Amino acid sequence: MNKVFVKSSPRFYSLIIRAMLAVTVVMLLLSLLCPAPLQDPALFAEAPNPVKSAWFLLWIQELVSYRLWLIYPLMFVSVLFIVLPWLQPVAPQQASWFGRQHRFAAFFVLCCFLVVVLLTVIGLFFRGENWVLLWPL
Repeated sequence: MNKVFVKSSPRFYSLIIRAMLAVTVVMLLLSLLCPAPLQDPALFAEAPNPVKSAWFLLWIQELVSYRLWLIYPLMFVSVLFIVLPWLQPVAPQQASWFGRQHRFAAFFVLCCFLVVVLLTVIGLFFRGENWVLLWPL
């Protein structure tokens, strides 16, 4: 057997498929519970109050609302996600979930996920009219 291939089994792929289906179902349920805050069609005669983006883009709008230049670190992180498979120190000899060689990638992805969730919650529940911070109660 060639040394460059990672040993795997059908069980590993069935776990991946189950995880993908579970995430898809959870995302569909969340999309039913939190609909996108869409408004009426735009009127060119009057400028509307600044509106919120759809919930899946709200974190980007929240990030840019602090400072416009924050879009550049976001673009850098996007490039990091693209090159993340090549940042691993060595190719693993067997497939594993959260192995020692994947700690950097797992920590990076988890931190990015938590930041996106936090910014989405702030943008969805703690922003009022004219993008003012407010307490949701």
